[in-house]
Amino acid sequence: MSQSASLSPDYRLPPRPKPLILDTLPDIPNLDTCSPRMQQRIDLLLLALEALELGGSEYMLSTAQDLELHSVIDNRVTLWRLRCTNPWRRSYTRNTLNIPQAKALVIIISYRARQLTMLIRQLLSAHQDIQAKGLPVDQHFRLSEYLDRFRTHFRSRMNPRRAKVADYLEAEDRLNQLAIALLTQLLFCTGAAGGQRLWVSLFDGEV
Repeated sequence: MSQSASLSPDYRLPPRPKPLILDTLPDIPNLDTCSPRMQQRIDLLLLALEALELGGSEYMLSTAQDLELHSVIDNRVTLWRLRCTNPWRRSYTRNTLNIPQAKALVIIISYRARQLTMLIRQLLSAHQDIQAKGLPVDQHFRLSEYLDRFRTHFRSRMNPRRAKVADYLEAEDRLNQLAIALLTQLLFCTGAAGGQRLWVSLFDGEV
C-alpha cells in the first residue's frame, strides 16, 4: 500500500477496547453521565490522595497503567481534564464525565486508598486523640503535614467565587474538617468491595 493510501481520510483507527476492570463496578440504570456533584466528590477525593503523599498525581497515572486503564486515562493531561469537570475548580471546563471515565477514577481512588490504608488509619486515630485532648492539630506532625498540603491544594485549585468554596476559605478549621471527612471516605473504600461501595455511594440522591 502506498503512503498516500495509508493516509486516506477514510482510514480509521479501531476503537480502544474497554478495560475489563471497569466491569467490577456495577452499571446504574438510565445513567450515562455523572452529575456535577459526583464530579466534585471524585475530584476532592483525588485531592485528598495528593495531600497524603508527595507525587500523588504520578502515582495515579502509574496506577492507571498498572490496572490497564490507559485507554481511558493515557497521560497527565487527560487526568487533569477529567478532574476539571469539578465545578468548584478554577479551571472548570463544563465538561461531563461519562461512566467509563468516572469508573476509572473511582477504581484509582480505591486502589490508592488501599495502598495507604495504614497511614489513613493513623491520621484519623491521631485526629480523634487530639480532639479528645483539646490539642491543636500541629501537635501531630504527619497529620499537620497532610492538612497543610490539603489546604494548599484546595486554595490554589478551587474557585473562590464559588459560594461553597468561599465558605471553606474563610475558616481554616472548616477546611481541616473537609480534609478529615475526605480521609474518612477514603477509609470507607479500603476494605473488601470498597471500590463498589464508593461507586454506589456517589449515586445517593441521583437515582
